[in-house]
Amino acid sequence: MKIGRPGHVAGNTGALPFAISRTPNAPLPHLSSTVRTTQWAAFSYLARANRFSRSPSHVAEFMASTRGTVSQTLKALARKSLIEEVRSETDRRWISYAVASKGREALDRSTVIDAASENLLPSTAASLSRGLQLLVRSALKAGNRKPFGICKTCRYNQPKGNGGFCLLLNEVLAPEEVLQICCEHEDG
Repeated sequence: MKIGRPGHVAGNTGALPFAISRTPNAPLPHLSSTVRTTQWAAFSYLARANRFSRSPSHVAEFMASTRGTVSQTLKALARKSLIEEVRSETDRRWISYAVASKGREALDRSTVIDAASENLLPSTAASLSRGLQLLVRSALKAGNRKPFGICKTCRYNQPKGNGGFCLLLNEVLAPEEVLQICCEHEDG
């Protein structure tokens, strides 16, 4: 396992993935005993994904996991009433998931990371955010993985009123949708 050379930038950040993986990002106490880290990652993604990006295969791709693992994770979240299955009106075989009302209540609470980041100076938080975005983009590119991203920053998004229009999917986007994660995102 490569940890990085001392004194090299990677040497200073080599422990970053390890530290992040050990930091629970589940909501403060109210869910941490019932929702596992993988479940929280899937739930958190679904809460931020647009209507075109909520199928089990999209969740699996986003999480770099198998469909089987994600399928079990989504079933567990549905049993906990945090998400609900949505069948397509036009093709009953197509399944996606939406955050249920109990899940929306959980999202209104702070996570451990949210609480810890409140202690950062605004300039530090902004710098950290930019650095992590660059790190993730580079890692995704190196792993030949889809970047996903926010609709309003996508090359296919055409601003329209308060919302937008997706040129790739030929769909009107509501104002809240242009701020959500899309599986088809390409940097604009």
